[in-house]
Amino acid sequence: MSLQAAIESIIFASDSPVSIERLAQALPEYEREEIRKAMKELISFHEKRGGGFLIVEVAGGWQFRTDPDYHEYVLRILKSRPIKFSNSSLETLAMIAYRQPVTRSEVEYLRGVDCGAVLKTLLERSLIRIMGKKDIPGRPIIYGTTGEFLKLFGLKDLKSLPTLRELQALDDEPLMARQEELPLSTGRNVAQDIQMDLA
Repeated sequence: MSLQAAIESIIFASDSPVSIERLAQALPEYEREEIRKAMKELISFHEKRGGGFLIVEVAGGWQFRTDPDYHEYVLRILKSRPIKFSNSSLETLAMIAYRQPVTRSEVEYLRGVDCGAVLKTLLERSLIRIMGKKDIPGRPIIYGTTGEFLKLFGLKDLKSLPTLRELQALDDEPLMARQEELPLSTGRNVAQDIQMDLA
């Protein structure tokens, strides 16, 4: 029996990412180090062959994923649309992901609006979960992200979230550079300019 083939079949048959621990349970006749080595070789094989799918580490385990280059073609055959989020859902999810564990009032303070309905939707989609209660008066519920969140966004773990610096680098021109300068006329002071505008 080929260890690589055994690992490949387990990952293929599983509906969730498969960790080394689960592989070791399924393959007790092999040492963990042998499994890790075979896993690395299998990942390398799929990367080098240039096929339509890869083995990707996500949510604490490995899973077959379509190569992103062929995503468009897969959507055509499945006739499905990618999951779309409202801006409020994305903002709330981002705040929870980066600040977890976090309470509803903390998210609402940061967003400046009520988040009850958004939190309910994210809970229903299994993207966030209740992690317990904060040890402060009132004992409010605290929220955090789930393995489903990691799978949906293709993240290995929470450390794989992009940093603020990486997010800012995506923006070609900084926000400050796009702001227009305030027109200040010569010969009058700023207070006179404001009075003229209000008149």
